[in-house]
Amino acid sequence: MSTWTLSAIEELFAQPWLTLMQRATAVHQAHWPTPDVELATLLSVKTGGCPENCGYCPQSQSFDTGLHASKLLPEDEVLHAAKAAKAAGATRFCMGAAWRSPKERDLEKMASMIANVKALGLETCATLGMLSPEQAQTLQTAGLDYYNHNLDTSPAHYAQVVTTRSYQDRIDTLAAVREAGIKVCCGGIIGLGEQQADRASLIAELVKLQPESVPINSLVPVPGTVLASSAPVDPLDFVRVIAVCRITMPKARIRLSAGRQQLGEAVQALCFLAGANSIFYGDKLLTTGNPDTRADDALLEKLGLRIVAPQAQAAPAAGCGCACGTPTAQPALA
Repeated sequence: MSTWTLSAIEELFAQPWLTLMQRATAVHQAHWPTPDVELATLLSVKTGGCPENCGYCPQSQSFDTGLHASKLLPEDEVLHAAKAAKAAGATRFCMGAAWRSPKERDLEKMASMIANVKALGLETCATLGMLSPEQAQTLQTAGLDYYNHNLDTSPAHYAQVVTTRSYQDRIDTLAAVREAGIKVCCGGIIGLGEQQADRASLIAELVKLQPESVPINSLVPVPGTVLASSAPVDPLDFVRVIAVCRITMPKARIRLSAGRQQLGEAVQALCFLAGANSIFYGDKLLTTGNPDTRADDALLEKLGLRIVAPQAQAAPAAGCGCACGTPTAQPALA
């Protein structure tokens, strides 16, 4: 159980940038000694028409972004995309649907997709909105490895971003996912008009959840959404968030998600140095752009980062579980 408190996380944010980077790098090397990076591909299996009013999302029916709602993709199209992702080097295939929560007929179709993607030898992940405990169990039975449901921002800032569901709604879904035995993929978005205190608070909430995977997004402003005119995130502030996530959640995969195109190679390299060890791989993230796979391959080669299949990945070193992030002498158990 982590002993990180909000005040301790705020103290991390207050450290000089270079000091924080040195600490994050040390923690990362202690827990992830192999310089590898996990590649995950994200496919929108049902786009647009979402009844939620998340202020950053072009898929919300509340905003006119020029995006037209579509039906759930046929399973053969999803499997074709999964095979292509695997051939390109991805080891996890994530399926996203713009729902408040899935209907039972949709859940049955998703369960079939998950089982068949899993049969290809890929890790499976889904983000389908809110889930009941029964729905989470259905997905687990189908073979789902990870469920993504982001907190987005701090509890205090949340109402400035979305009002159609509560923070507790998100926590309840994540509890159902954990109870069903599915691994948790949960992170947030930087650049929603939040303050540094909100970023610390978001990470404090994530630490409580202990997600196995933590996607950190830099807002991609989309014309027509409420947050389209948001001020750009300072690149070094974004790297600071990655570093604090690594220190406070040493065993998690920290994933660079939306907004990598805007970061550029140098800032991405700093993020990897600060402890990021996963990226979304492919030219599109649901509806927004992502770096070309050839550009990603070139960057990873420059940085000496290896792509390792899930079954070959070394487990992170066991930690003492306290705020220091120091590994113990015992190896992690499988």
